[in-house]
Amino acid sequence: MAVVCSIVPVILVALQLYFYVIIASAIFSWLYAFNVINPRNQVVGTIGQMLYSLTEPVYRPIRNILPAMGGLDLSPIVVILIMMLIQNLIRNLSGCAY
Repeated sequence: MAVVCSIVPVILVALQLYFYVIIASAIFSWLYAFNVINPRNQVVGTIGQMLYSLTEPVYRPIRNILPAMGGLDLSPIVVILIMMLIQNLIRNLSGCAY
């Protein structure tokens, strides 16, 4: 039980960090879509590519399931909801005090 109680916080922190990556990716895509940031800038391009490579493998299966909503992408919201569900399940089923 001690091993489980020591691994659970690491998993929860990793999920929380990925939550921040999803938020950063959404904000970046809005800034890119409204032409606030320069996409030709090398640093901006590198950040965009990094965020894309971190989030796209998770978004792709959800985008295949969700119906097309025009220009609105609901996959980040679905991923965040699934992550919240997973975090709550881990907290409740682990038996550790958090």
